[in-house]
Amino acid sequence: MKRSTAAAAVVVVAAVPRLLVLARERGTILEEFVDKSDRFATTLVDHGTFGFLAGVPSAYTQPLYGWFLAGIYLPFGRSWIAVGLAQVSVAVATALVVFAIGTRLRSPGVGLVAATIATLHPYVVWHDVHLNREVLDGLALALLALCALAAYERQSLPLAAATGAVAGLAILGNARLLLLPVAIAVYVAWRTPVSHGLTAAALVIGIAAVVVTPWVVRNRVQVGCYAITTDSRALWKANNENTRAVLDRGGWIDDVPELAGAPPWPELAADLTLAGKPTAVDECAQMRLYRDEVVDFWRDHPAEKGLLALQATRMLWNPVPQESDQSGSGAARAARRTVEPAFVIVLFALAIAGVFVAPPHFVGLALLMLAYNTFAAMVFAGTARYRAPWDFLLAILAAFALASAWERVQRRRKRHYVGAGSRARA
Repeated sequence: MKRSTAAAAVVVVAAVPRLLVLARERGTILEEFVDKSDRFATTLVDHGTFGFLAGVPSAYTQPLYGWFLAGIYLPFGRSWIAVGLAQVSVAVATALVVFAIGTRLRSPGVGLVAATIATLHPYVVWHDVHLNREVLDGLALALLALCALAAYERQSLPLAAATGAVAGLAILGNARLLLLPVAIAVYVAWRTPVSHGLTAAALVIGIAAVVVTPWVVRNRVQVGCYAITTDSRALWKANNENTRAVLDRGGWIDDVPELAGAPPWPELAADLTLAGKPTAVDECAQMRLYRDEVVDFWRDHPAEKGLLALQATRMLWNPVPQESDQSGSGAARAARRTVEPAFVIVLFALAIAGVFVAPPHFVGLALLMLAYNTFAAMVFAGTARYRAPWDFLLAILAAFALASAWERVQRRRKRHYVGAGSRARA
Protein backbone atom coordinates (compact mmCIF):
# COMPACT_ATOMS: atom_id res chain seq x y z
CA MET A 1 0.00 0.00 0.00
CA LYS A 2 1.30 3.46 -0.91
CA ARG A 3 1.95 5.73 2.02
CA SER A 4 -0.04 8.60 0.48
CA THR A 5 -3.06 6.35 -0.09
CA ALA A 6 -2.93 5.04 3.46
CA ALA A 7 -2.59 8.57 4.86
CA ALA A 8 -5.63 9.71 2.88
CA ALA A 9 -7.60 6.77 4.27
CA VAL A 10 -6.58 7.79 7.81
CA VAL A 11 -7.89 11.31 7.24
CA VAL A 12 -11.25 9.98 6.06
CA VAL A 13 -11.56 7.42 8.85
CA ALA A 14 -10.74 10.04 11.49
CA ALA A 15 -12.83 12.90 10.12
CA VAL A 16 -16.09 11.32 8.97
CA PRO A 17 -17.31 9.79 12.27
CA ARG A 18 -16.48 13.01 14.16
CA LEU A 19 -18.27 15.17 11.62
CA LEU A 20 -21.34 12.97 12.03
CA VAL A 21 -21.15 13.27 15.83
CA LEU A 22 -20.58 17.01 15.50
CA ALA A 23 -23.72 17.39 13.38
CA ARG A 24 -25.76 15.39 15.90
CA GLU A 25 -24.36 17.05 19.02
CA ARG A 26 -24.14 20.61 17.69
CA GLY A 27 -26.65 21.85 20.26
CA THR A 28 -24.59 20.56 23.18
CA ILE A 29 -21.03 21.30 22.06
CA LEU A 30 -20.86 24.59 23.97
CA GLU A 31 -23.13 23.58 26.83
CA GLU A 32 -22.14 20.16 28.17
CA PHE A 33 -18.83 18.71 29.32
CA VAL A 34 -17.20 22.13 28.99
CA ASP A 35 -13.69 22.61 30.37
CA LYS A 36 -13.11 25.78 32.41
CA SER A 37 -10.50 26.77 29.83
CA ASP A 38 -13.48 27.91 27.75
CA ARG A 39 -14.12 30.66 30.26
CA PHE A 40 -10.46 31.65 30.30
CA ALA A 41 -10.45 31.83 26.52
CA THR A 42 -13.60 33.95 26.41
CA THR A 43 -12.21 36.39 28.98
CA LEU A 44 -8.92 36.58 27.10
CA VAL A 45 -10.61 37.39 23.80
CA ASP A 46 -13.13 39.84 25.28
CA HIS A 47 -10.93 41.61 27.81
CA GLY A 48 -7.31 40.64 27.22
CA THR A 49 -7.07 38.85 30.59
CA PHE A 50 -6.31 35.15 30.97
CA GLY A 51 -8.60 34.41 33.89
CA PHE A 52 -12.20 34.25 35.07
CA LEU A 53 -12.67 38.03 35.31
CA ALA A 54 -11.49 41.02 33.33
CA GLY A 55 -8.41 42.52 34.93
CA VAL A 56 -7.90 39.58 37.32
CA PRO A 57 -5.24 37.22 35.93
CA SER A 58 -5.53 33.62 37.04
CA ALA A 59 -3.46 30.44 36.97
CA TYR A 60 -6.32 28.18 37.98
CA THR A 61 -5.88 25.92 34.98
CA GLN A 62 -3.20 24.79 32.55
CA PRO A 63 -3.01 27.32 29.71
CA LEU A 64 -2.63 25.32 26.50
CA TYR A 65 -6.27 24.48 25.84
CA GLY A 66 -7.39 27.98 26.78
CA TRP A 67 -4.93 29.45 24.29
CA PHE A 68 -6.14 27.00 21.66
CA LEU A 69 -9.76 28.04 22.18
CA ALA A 70 -8.87 31.73 22.20
CA GLY A 71 -7.17 31.19 18.85
CA ILE A 72 -10.52 29.92 17.54
CA TYR A 73 -12.78 32.48 19.23
CA LEU A 74 -10.78 35.54 18.17
CA PRO A 75 -11.27 35.16 14.39
CA PHE A 76 -14.39 32.97 14.25
CA GLY A 77 -16.33 33.64 17.44
CA ARG A 78 -17.51 31.11 20.00
CA SER A 79 -19.58 28.82 17.79
CA TRP A 80 -20.10 25.08 17.69
CA ILE A 81 -19.05 24.85 14.07
CA ALA A 82 -15.74 26.67 14.64
CA VAL A 83 -14.86 24.68 17.75
CA GLY A 84 -16.05 21.41 16.26
CA LEU A 85 -14.12 21.72 13.02
CA ALA A 86 -10.98 22.84 14.82
CA GLN A 87 -11.10 19.88 17.19
CA VAL A 88 -11.87 17.46 14.37
CA SER A 89 -8.74 18.80 12.68
CA VAL A 90 -6.73 18.10 15.84
CA ALA A 91 -8.13 14.56 15.97
CA VAL A 92 -7.15 14.01 12.32
CA ALA A 93 -3.65 15.29 13.08
CA THR A 94 -3.40 12.87 16.00
CA ALA A 95 -4.43 9.97 13.79
CA LEU A 96 -1.80 10.97 11.22
CA VAL A 97 0.89 11.04 13.91
CA VAL A 98 -0.15 7.54 15.03
CA PHE A 99 0.00 6.49 11.37
CA ALA A 100 3.51 7.94 11.14
CA ILE A 101 4.60 5.95 14.20
CA GLY A 102 3.24 2.68 12.82
CA THR A 103 4.78 3.37 9.42
CA ARG A 104 8.11 4.18 10.99
CA LEU A 105 8.09 0.99 13.02
CA ARG A 106 6.94 -1.38 10.26
CA SER A 107 4.94 -0.25 7.23
CA PRO A 108 2.11 2.00 6.00
CA GLY A 109 -0.24 -0.96 6.43
CA VAL A 110 0.57 -1.27 10.12
CA GLY A 111 0.35 2.50 10.45
CA LEU A 112 -3.10 2.50 8.86
CA VAL A 113 -4.38 -0.23 11.17
CA ALA A 114 -2.92 1.48 14.24
CA ALA A 115 -4.37 4.86 13.32
CA THR A 116 -7.77 3.33 12.50
CA ILE A 117 -7.97 1.57 15.87
CA ALA A 118 -6.82 4.68 17.74
CA THR A 119 -9.09 7.15 15.98
CA LEU A 120 -12.24 4.96 16.03
CA HIS A 121 -12.03 4.59 19.80
CA PRO A 122 -15.71 5.27 20.69
CA TYR A 123 -14.86 7.36 23.75
CA VAL A 124 -12.63 9.80 21.90
CA VAL A 125 -14.84 9.99 18.79
CA TRP A 126 -17.56 11.58 20.95
CA HIS A 127 -15.37 13.60 23.29
CA ASP A 128 -13.06 14.97 20.60
CA VAL A 129 -15.73 17.33 19.29
CA HIS A 130 -16.69 18.65 22.72
CA LEU A 131 -15.00 21.36 24.78
CA ASN A 132 -12.51 19.30 26.75
CA ARG A 133 -8.73 19.54 26.73
CA GLU A 134 -7.99 15.83 26.24
CA VAL A 135 -8.17 16.34 22.48
CA LEU A 136 -4.90 18.30 22.76
CA ASP A 137 -3.46 15.83 25.28
CA GLY A 138 -3.80 13.05 22.73
CA LEU A 139 -2.00 15.01 20.01
CA ALA A 140 0.79 16.12 22.35
CA LEU A 141 1.37 12.59 23.65
CA ALA A 142 1.41 11.08 20.16
CA LEU A 143 3.92 13.72 18.99
CA LEU A 144 6.00 13.07 22.10
CA ALA A 145 6.08 9.33 21.37
CA LEU A 146 7.07 9.94 17.74
CA CYS A 147 9.85 12.36 18.68
CA ALA A 148 11.15 10.10 21.44
CA LEU A 149 11.24 7.13 19.06
CA ALA A 150 13.09 9.13 16.42
CA ALA A 151 15.57 10.50 18.98
CA TYR A 152 16.23 7.00 20.31
CA GLU A 153 16.61 5.37 16.90
CA ARG A 154 18.84 8.03 15.40
CA GLN A 155 20.67 8.95 18.61
CA SER A 156 20.04 12.53 17.54
CA LEU A 157 20.56 15.48 19.89
CA PRO A 158 18.37 17.84 17.82
CA LEU A 159 15.58 15.28 18.01
CA ALA A 160 16.14 15.00 21.76
CA ALA A 161 15.69 18.76 21.97
CA ALA A 162 12.49 18.52 19.89
CA THR A 163 11.26 15.81 22.26
CA GLY A 164 11.82 18.17 25.18
CA ALA A 165 9.93 20.97 23.43
CA VAL A 166 6.92 18.73 22.83
CA ALA A 167 7.10 17.50 26.43
CA GLY A 168 7.01 21.12 27.63
CA LEU A 169 3.91 21.82 25.54
CA ALA A 170 2.30 18.68 26.93
CA ILE A 171 2.89 19.94 30.49
CA LEU A 172 1.27 23.27 29.60
CA GLY A 173 -1.75 21.24 28.58
CA ASN A 174 -1.78 18.86 31.55
CA ALA A 175 0.13 19.53 34.79
CA ARG A 176 0.03 15.82 35.67
CA LEU A 177 2.70 15.35 33.01
CA LEU A 178 5.22 17.42 34.99
CA LEU A 179 7.63 14.52 35.58
CA LEU A 180 7.09 12.80 32.23
CA PRO A 181 10.15 14.47 30.64
CA VAL A 182 12.33 12.73 33.23
CA ALA A 183 10.97 9.32 32.20
CA ILE A 184 11.30 10.15 28.51
CA ALA A 185 14.85 11.42 29.04
CA VAL A 186 15.84 8.04 30.49
CA TYR A 187 14.37 6.32 27.44
CA VAL A 188 16.09 8.62 24.92
CA ALA A 189 19.44 8.13 26.68
CA TRP A 190 19.10 4.35 27.03
CA ARG A 191 21.76 2.20 25.33
CA THR A 192 23.73 5.13 23.99
CA PRO A 193 27.29 6.23 24.81
CA VAL A 194 27.39 7.79 28.25
CA SER A 195 28.32 11.30 27.13
CA HIS A 196 25.71 11.30 24.37
CA GLY A 197 23.08 9.83 26.68
CA LEU A 198 23.63 12.42 29.38
CA THR A 199 23.50 15.24 26.83
CA ALA A 200 20.32 13.87 25.26
CA ALA A 201 18.65 13.45 28.64
CA ALA A 202 19.67 16.97 29.66
CA LEU A 203 18.22 18.35 26.42
CA VAL A 204 14.87 16.62 26.94
CA ILE A 205 14.52 17.90 30.49
CA GLY A 206 16.13 21.28 29.88
CA ILE A 207 14.15 22.23 26.77
CA ALA A 208 10.93 21.12 28.46
CA ALA A 209 11.79 23.46 31.34
CA VAL A 210 12.55 26.29 28.90
CA VAL A 211 9.10 25.89 27.30
CA VAL A 212 7.29 25.86 30.65
CA THR A 213 9.27 28.61 32.39
CA PRO A 214 7.64 31.70 30.78
CA TRP A 215 4.23 30.54 32.00
CA VAL A 216 5.54 29.84 35.49
CA VAL A 217 7.21 33.28 35.63
CA ARG A 218 4.02 34.91 34.36
CA ASN A 219 2.17 33.36 37.27
CA ARG A 220 4.75 34.68 39.73
CA VAL A 221 4.44 38.18 38.30
CA GLN A 222 0.69 38.36 37.72
CA VAL A 223 -0.74 35.93 40.27
CA GLY A 224 1.90 35.93 42.99
CA CYS A 225 3.55 32.50 43.01
CA TYR A 226 5.54 30.12 40.85
CA ALA A 227 3.12 27.48 39.58
CA ILE A 228 1.94 25.65 36.49
CA THR A 229 -1.55 25.74 37.96
CA THR A 230 -2.81 26.99 41.30
CA ASP A 231 -5.64 24.45 41.30
CA SER A 232 -4.29 22.17 44.03
CA ARG A 233 -7.92 21.93 45.17
CA ALA A 234 -8.39 19.33 42.40
CA LEU A 235 -5.57 17.27 43.90
CA TRP A 236 -7.17 17.61 47.34
CA LYS A 237 -10.55 16.44 46.02
CA ALA A 238 -8.80 13.23 44.94
CA ASN A 239 -6.89 12.87 48.21
CA ASN A 240 -8.97 13.18 51.37
CA GLU A 241 -10.86 10.93 53.75
CA ASN A 242 -14.16 11.24 51.84
CA THR A 243 -12.85 10.55 48.32
CA ARG A 244 -12.90 6.76 48.27
CA ALA A 245 -16.48 6.49 49.54
CA VAL A 246 -17.72 9.01 46.96
CA LEU A 247 -16.02 7.14 44.11
CA ASP A 248 -17.18 3.74 45.38
CA ARG A 249 -20.81 4.79 45.13
CA GLY A 250 -20.37 5.97 41.52
CA GLY A 251 -19.69 9.65 42.10
CA TRP A 252 -16.74 11.69 40.97
CA ILE A 253 -14.21 13.79 42.86
CA ASP A 254 -16.33 16.90 42.18
CA ASP A 255 -18.93 15.34 44.51
CA VAL A 256 -16.51 15.26 47.47
CA PRO A 257 -17.72 17.55 50.30
CA GLU A 258 -15.92 20.89 50.40
CA LEU A 259 -13.14 21.56 52.87
CA ALA A 260 -14.68 23.08 55.99
CA GLY A 261 -13.77 26.73 56.47
CA ALA A 262 -12.04 27.07 53.10
CA PRO A 263 -12.60 30.33 51.20
CA PRO A 264 -14.40 30.32 47.85
CA TRP A 265 -12.22 28.92 45.10
CA PRO A 266 -11.41 31.27 42.19
CA GLU A 267 -14.18 30.14 39.87
CA LEU A 268 -16.82 30.43 42.60
CA ALA A 269 -15.41 33.79 43.67
CA ALA A 270 -15.72 35.01 40.09
CA ASP A 271 -19.34 33.82 39.91
CA LEU A 272 -20.13 35.64 43.17
CA THR A 273 -18.47 38.79 41.88
CA LEU A 274 -20.47 38.71 38.66
CA ALA A 275 -23.62 38.17 40.71
CA GLY A 276 -23.00 41.45 42.56
CA LYS A 277 -21.19 40.04 45.58
CA PRO A 278 -17.55 41.08 45.08
CA THR A 279 -15.29 38.33 46.43
CA ALA A 280 -11.51 38.58 46.46
CA VAL A 281 -9.41 35.45 46.36
CA ASP A 282 -5.73 34.71 46.95
CA GLU A 283 -5.00 31.84 44.55
CA CYS A 284 -1.51 31.26 45.88
CA ALA A 285 -2.70 31.03 49.48
CA GLN A 286 -5.40 28.58 48.40
CA MET A 287 -2.86 26.54 46.47
CA ARG A 288 -0.72 26.21 49.59
CA LEU A 289 -3.75 25.46 51.77
CA TYR A 290 -4.96 22.52 49.66
CA ARG A 291 -1.43 21.30 49.00
CA ASP A 292 -0.74 21.17 52.73
CA GLU A 293 -4.02 19.33 53.29
CA VAL A 294 -2.96 16.70 50.74
CA VAL A 295 0.47 16.26 52.30
CA ASP A 296 -1.12 15.94 55.75
CA PHE A 297 -3.54 13.31 54.42
CA TRP A 298 -0.75 11.28 52.87
CA ARG A 299 1.30 11.45 56.06
CA ASP A 300 -1.53 10.79 58.52
CA HIS A 301 -3.51 8.23 56.49
CA PRO A 302 -1.05 6.18 54.40
CA ALA A 303 -3.29 3.10 54.40
CA GLU A 304 -6.24 5.11 53.08
CA LYS A 305 -4.01 6.66 50.43
CA GLY A 306 -2.88 3.17 49.44
CA LEU A 307 -6.51 2.10 49.00
CA LEU A 308 -7.20 5.26 46.98
CA ALA A 309 -4.22 4.46 44.73
CA LEU A 310 -5.55 0.97 44.09
CA GLN A 311 -9.02 2.38 43.43
CA ALA A 312 -7.59 4.95 40.99
CA THR A 313 -5.66 2.26 39.12
CA ARG A 314 -8.77 0.11 38.82
CA MET A 315 -10.84 3.06 37.58
CA LEU A 316 -8.16 4.12 35.10
CA TRP A 317 -8.06 0.68 33.47
CA ASN A 318 -11.74 -0.13 33.86
CA PRO A 319 -13.22 -0.70 30.35
CA VAL A 320 -16.51 0.83 31.57
CA PRO A 321 -16.23 4.64 31.87
CA GLN A 322 -17.22 6.35 35.12
CA GLU A 323 -21.01 6.59 35.08
CA SER A 324 -21.05 10.00 36.76
CA ASP A 325 -20.48 11.33 33.23
CA GLN A 326 -24.07 11.89 32.14
CA SER A 327 -23.25 14.25 29.27
CA GLY A 328 -24.60 13.67 25.80
CA SER A 329 -27.75 12.06 24.46
CA GLY A 330 -29.23 8.83 25.71
CA ALA A 331 -27.60 7.05 22.79
CA ALA A 332 -24.20 8.44 23.78
CA ARG A 333 -24.63 7.29 27.38
CA ALA A 334 -25.79 3.85 26.26
CA ALA A 335 -22.74 3.56 23.98
CA ARG A 336 -20.48 4.33 26.93
CA ARG A 337 -22.01 1.38 28.79
CA THR A 338 -21.91 -1.11 25.88
CA VAL A 339 -19.90 -0.24 22.76
CA GLU A 340 -17.02 1.40 24.64
CA PRO A 341 -16.37 -1.52 27.05
CA ALA A 342 -16.51 -4.06 24.23
CA PHE A 343 -14.05 -2.03 22.15
CA VAL A 344 -11.64 -1.52 25.06
CA ILE A 345 -11.66 -5.17 26.14
CA VAL A 346 -10.67 -6.24 22.62
CA LEU A 347 -8.09 -3.44 22.50
CA PHE A 348 -6.56 -4.57 25.80
CA ALA A 349 -6.36 -8.20 24.62
CA LEU A 350 -4.73 -7.28 21.32
CA ALA A 351 -2.31 -4.87 22.99
CA ILE A 352 -1.16 -7.58 25.40
CA ALA A 353 -0.50 -9.85 22.43
CA GLY A 354 1.26 -7.01 20.66
CA VAL A 355 3.79 -6.68 23.50
CA PHE A 356 5.31 -9.98 22.31
CA VAL A 357 5.58 -9.12 18.60
CA ALA A 358 6.09 -5.35 18.37
CA PRO A 359 9.63 -3.91 18.15
CA PRO A 360 11.16 -4.08 21.64
CA HIS A 361 12.23 -0.43 21.68
CA PHE A 362 8.64 0.67 21.05
CA VAL A 363 7.28 -1.78 23.61
CA GLY A 364 9.65 -0.23 26.13
CA LEU A 365 8.46 3.28 25.33
CA ALA A 366 4.79 2.28 25.42
CA LEU A 367 5.10 0.52 28.75
CA LEU A 368 7.08 3.42 30.19
CA MET A 369 4.46 5.98 29.18
CA LEU A 370 1.55 3.82 30.31
CA ALA A 371 3.29 3.17 33.64
CA TYR A 372 3.75 6.90 34.10
CA ASN A 373 0.06 7.56 33.43
CA THR A 374 -0.87 4.84 35.93
CA PHE A 375 1.44 6.41 38.52
CA ALA A 376 -0.12 9.82 37.88
CA ALA A 377 -3.58 8.30 38.41
CA MET A 378 -2.44 6.75 41.68
CA VAL A 379 -1.35 10.19 42.86
CA PHE A 380 -4.41 11.98 41.54
CA ALA A 381 -7.39 9.95 40.28
CA GLY A 382 -8.26 7.49 37.53
CA THR A 383 -10.97 7.45 34.90
CA ALA A 384 -11.38 6.70 31.21
CA ARG A 385 -11.01 10.42 30.50
CA TYR A 386 -7.43 10.30 31.79
CA ARG A 387 -6.56 7.05 29.98
CA ALA A 388 -8.09 7.67 26.55
CA PRO A 389 -5.40 10.12 25.30
CA TRP A 390 -2.79 7.40 25.95
CA ASP A 391 -4.71 4.57 24.29
CA PHE A 392 -3.01 5.20 20.94
CA LEU A 393 -0.07 3.28 22.44
CA LEU A 394 -2.34 0.28 22.92
CA ALA A 395 -3.66 0.73 19.37
CA ILE A 396 -0.14 0.53 17.93
CA LEU A 397 0.58 -2.63 19.92
CA ALA A 398 -2.76 -4.05 18.76
CA ALA A 399 -1.86 -3.30 15.13
CA PHE A 400 1.31 -5.37 15.48
CA ALA A 401 -0.69 -8.23 17.00
CA LEU A 402 -3.10 -8.16 14.06
CA ALA A 403 -0.25 -7.91 11.55
CA SER A 404 1.47 -10.89 13.15
CA ALA A 405 -1.75 -12.93 13.07
CA TRP A 406 -2.29 -12.02 9.40
CA GLU A 407 1.26 -13.04 8.52
CA ARG A 408 0.77 -16.41 10.21
CA VAL A 409 -2.42 -16.97 8.23
CA GLN A 410 -0.61 -16.08 5.00
CA ARG A 411 2.25 -18.47 5.76
CA ARG A 412 -0.18 -21.31 6.44
CA ARG A 413 -1.99 -20.62 3.18
CA LYS A 414 1.29 -20.59 1.31
CA ARG A 415 2.35 -23.93 2.83
CA HIS A 416 -1.08 -25.36 2.01
CA TYR A 417 -0.86 -24.29 -1.66
CA VAL A 418 2.74 -25.47 -1.98
CA GLY A 419 1.83 -28.82 -0.45
CA ALA A 420 -1.21 -29.20 -2.66
CA GLY A 421 0.86 -28.44 -5.76
CA SER A 422 3.51 -31.00 -4.81
CA ARG A 423 0.92 -33.69 -4.34
CA ALA A 424 -0.69 -32.84 -7.69
CA ARG A 425 2.66 -33.13 -9.51
CA ALA A 426 3.33 -36.46 -7.77
